Amino acid sequence: MRTEDLIERSLKESAQLKLLVARDLKGVIMDAAQVIGDALLAGNKVLLCGNGGSAADAQHIAGEFVGRFLIERAALPALALSVNTSVLTAIGNDYGFDNVFARQVEALARDGDVLIGISTSGQSTNVAVAMEAAGRIGCRTIALVGQTPGRIGAAAEVTIAIPSSTTPRIQESHIAVAHVICDIVERRVAAELAKEVGL
Repeated sequence: MRTEDLIERSLKESAQLKLLVARDLKGVIMDAAQVIGDALLAGNKVLLCGNGGSAADAQHIAGEFVGRFLIERAALPALALSVNTSVLTAIGNDYGFDNVFARQVEALARDGDVLIGISTSGQSTNVAVAMEAAGRIGCRTIALVGQTPGRIGAAAEVTIAIPSSTTPRIQESHIAVAHVICDIVERRVAAELAKEVGL
């Protein structure tokens, strides 16, 4: 395949998949934004976990909440569970890699918080175990997965299943969906905070 054709094919696939997501997943995206907004406005926090590119997405999304997306507003509490190498390696060494996120959920999550689990396959064991641990605590759960929701989707209260089996295309849609959710949540939080101060 010519390089030019590869570029065009990849970008068209990504765009077409996002159009499918826009058509078919609006309801579940709104559900996820509602869960996150409710939690943050109640004084709770958002935790996120994933492996590889999904770990990078978790950090990216946390940064949008703690910093800002588009609007100047108060910082919102969000934490990616993949960032503390000492914690990750200690848990991995003592409890096994399958527990690197669940152990942190047990330490940090509280009733009413939200855990977002990200996995293109829906089967990452450490993400699934974390989602199940969150459910036992009363932490609300959102899954960002591919077309096969797997164990992670089964453990989630809200599952956003991107209709693709191609890892890069799923990842591109995950971050697009996450940006939409950040936009919705940020606008809602900013509006609610403005009401509180009488603006």
